[in-house]
Amino acid sequence: MIVCIAEKKSVAESIAKVLGASAPRDGFFEGNGYQVTWALGHLCTLKEPHDYTEMWQRWSLGSLPMIPPKFGIKLMGERSKERQFNIIKKLIEGADSIINCGDAGQEGELIQRWIMQKAQAKCPVKRLWVSSLTEEAIKEGFATLKDQSEYKSLYEAGLCRAIGDWLLGMNATRLYTLKYAANKQVLSIGRVQTPTLALIVKRQNEIKNFVPKPYWELKTKYREVTFSVTEGKFEKKEKAEEALQKISGEPFTVTDVSAKKGNELPPRLYDLTSLQVDCNKKYGMTSDVTLQTIQSLYEKKYTTYPRVDTTYLSEDIYPKCENILKGMRDYASLIAPLMGKPLVKSKKVFDNKKVTDHHAIIPTGVHPQALTENEKRVYNLVATHFIAIFYPECKFCTTTVLGESGGVQFKATGKQITDPGWRVVFAGEPADSDKEEKNELMPAFVKGESGPHTPDLAEKMTQPPKPYTEATLLRAMETAGKSVEDEELRDLMKENGIGRPSTRAEIIKTLFKRNYIRNEKKNIIATDTGVELVSLIRNELLKSAELTGQWEKKLRDIERKNYEAKQFIAELKEMLIEVVNSVLRENSTIIR
Repeated sequence: MIVCIAEKKSVAESIAKVLGASAPRDGFFEGNGYQVTWALGHLCTLKEPHDYTEMWQRWSLGSLPMIPPKFGIKLMGERSKERQFNIIKKLIEGADSIINCGDAGQEGELIQRWIMQKAQAKCPVKRLWVSSLTEEAIKEGFATLKDQSEYKSLYEAGLCRAIGDWLLGMNATRLYTLKYAANKQVLSIGRVQTPTLALIVKRQNEIKNFVPKPYWELKTKYREVTFSVTEGKFEKKEKAEEALQKISGEPFTVTDVSAKKGNELPPRLYDLTSLQVDCNKKYGMTSDVTLQTIQSLYEKKYTTYPRVDTTYLSEDIYPKCENILKGMRDYASLIAPLMGKPLVKSKKVFDNKKVTDHHAIIPTGVHPQALTENEKRVYNLVATHFIAIFYPECKFCTTTVLGESGGVQFKATGKQITDPGWRVVFAGEPADSDKEEKNELMPAFVKGESGPHTPDLAEKMTQPPKPYTEATLLRAMETAGKSVEDEELRDLMKENGIGRPSTRAEIIKTLFKRNYIRNEKKNIIATDTGVELVSLIRNELLKSAELTGQWEKKLRDIERKNYEAKQFIAELKEMLIEVVNSVLRENSTIIR
């Protein structure tokens, strides 16, 4: 008998249907030589401190750091999970072979391996690796099963992540709680959680300590077009008034007119983070709600695997794209212009070098039905981005007009879209306020023309940085706190981001749950408790987004077999000992 283990019942149902295991049993499906069962997410977890020794049952500074000689796993304490595990264990005991059908990612691999370890599986194990749950994808996956040993590094990376979180979380939480909270409240510290909180507190302090400074902007209106001084803002009022005096009563003369044509590529396909960012900006959806929604669409077979960090497709997807488009019946009017000719194949979309485990999130071509409001919104974003990559580039013309008055130089720029191209796909969608552009048709100017104008000198104040929203916090986590607008550069920085796309929503949710942050309209604000906790942590190792990003890079390198798991754990243990000793030596105020 071949036993297939999926992560969720809905996934097991899809697999069982394809395999012909149609007979429902208690906790699994059976038929055609297969038994298809499922986990309930994590069934096993790392042992807690008290599972290793009674000495660690009681919280005490003298027992720190807690470093088990060997990490072990145990069943989760919930009755439903214990029951399902026992069903899986019994199936494994009678199995000739096992197929690991867990989610095709680091966490999915860890969940499945722990179950098989706990059940003491002895038979051969194959790995199913699919990016969608359509019948075609599952059949293709079963036709190309690989030996589980090929995914050993993926498991090692997941295990190192879990051990790293345990070592820092368990030890640092007890350390700071005992030393600074007199054991009256738990001060939760985490490998990813604390640097994320530190980013929010740092931004809050920048806003709090910001001292606004005045500056002056000199503009003038000529032929209903506003021109700005080319040298920018004036920091001294005297200089601004001097410039105003020079142009007062003097004519405005056009000194140069230039027009430059340009092309704009379609927006990229979605990875999980960019989808969460757009859903937050456009619809106010939290990252956690977006993740749940896109996961639901994946399990319903409408979209591909969601927990991805690439915006590219592998080249083997290209031949399938026409059929995917044909299946998207609700978008027939947008798809019609693409049919009857070869689809565009851009290197900015199809690039094997930019895809590792999974490709970007795209529709499967299965017609979606009975969607919730959030599912409709998320599916529409994924669908329109997929359609847009096959549309022509948007063409525009940028006109720049230079002028002068009284020796002061001015400039005005207008951008006019001459051919919308892919932009027609997004007509009617909510605008992204951060990227909203004005389509300004400037009047025809001629070099040398001159005439009256209306100057205006305005005093303004410099503005503090903006508080984080969930969208901008996700971007900050992706780039370890660095402000990066350029998408190519952001791609390079993803290696050193804090957390993984699949875990960032949970980290933000945890910070809310522990009352370290709160929402103020769309802004994320650190609470007094959150601010005080970060101020207590003097050790940069615990709160540096950059250092945490470097650890994340090492975890990815373990997955790619470029770094040893043993070395990562050894470095973590060394760092932990240093953190514990340094905090024990500190003299700081206890939280009352």
